[in-house]
Amino acid sequence: MDYIKVSQAAEKWGISPRRVRLLCAQNRIDGVVQKGKLYMIPENAPKPIDARTLKGITMPEKLSPLLLKIDALKAELDSKRPLTAGEAERLREQFMVDFTYNSNAIEGNTLTLKETAMVLEGMTIDQKPLKDHLEAVGHRDAFVYVEDIAKDTIISEAVIKNIHSLVLMNRPDDKGTYRKIPVTIMGAYTEPVQPYLIEPKMAELLTENEKRKKKMHTIERIARFHLEFEGIHPFVDGNGRCGRLLLNLDLIQNGYPEINVKFTDRKKYYAAFDEFYKNITADPMIELVAEYVIERLEQYLEILR
Repeated sequence: MDYIKVSQAAEKWGISPRRVRLLCAQNRIDGVVQKGKLYMIPENAPKPIDARTLKGITMPEKLSPLLLKIDALKAELDSKRPLTAGEAERLREQFMVDFTYNSNAIEGNTLTLKETAMVLEGMTIDQKPLKDHLEAVGHRDAFVYVEDIAKDTIISEAVIKNIHSLVLMNRPDDKGTYRKIPVTIMGAYTEPVQPYLIEPKMAELLTENEKRKKKMHTIERIARFHLEFEGIHPFVDGNGRCGRLLLNLDLIQNGYPEINVKFTDRKKYYAAFDEFYKNITADPMIELVAEYVIERLEQYLEILR
């Protein structure tokens, strides 16, 4: 890796050497090597976002370095040339298969990653339930819908029900309809709201989500929406898949790449819900979402640098 001096970084970023040294001391620049009083900065390190410019936006103190890193990476990505059509399509296709596999696997779907790819190409897998095939196709169609509406549609109850209708394409009586019976989430520390409270709670969540846009970092807001949506658990089935699609819709609408909550991370993912409903802290979910966003931003930047 090539390194540059503080003075070179200051010139490159248009800020003072004193400010660069302060950012180094605050661990706001990734990969810095300190030799005595000297700082050596990776040549491709993005310029850190100045937290002083984020007027009205609050961040969890412990997670602010992570969120500011996202802002810096996103700013760098926004400054680069767009991906070519071929690059974008290849990444999209790969992501869609991975996302469909992982999101369904978290909910108990038995298709492997390879089998999911084959099903999305129109093949049938012997000795695998029809339900698993339909879940893969439904999730794929829901993701395509999310992409199609992202530019000019706000998240509303109608949008949520449309996404759910595609996710639950194999359940015509339940798709796109709020549940009419009480449910429990096995092993969870929260009990979903009673059916008669679903509609007012969903309206309250959507209203609060709009208010948070003015005072909360986007990643924190999206993570909190996901926690609270799953707590309401508005549908009889498909809440997790629908919730993760909504999470990605919100990310796309705000200029971030989509993320893929991996099946191998499901224990950490479930633990984040437990921490929110047991200990009233959203930090683990915010951190999980933030780490996935960073991973995706770095993936794109690796192509463009």
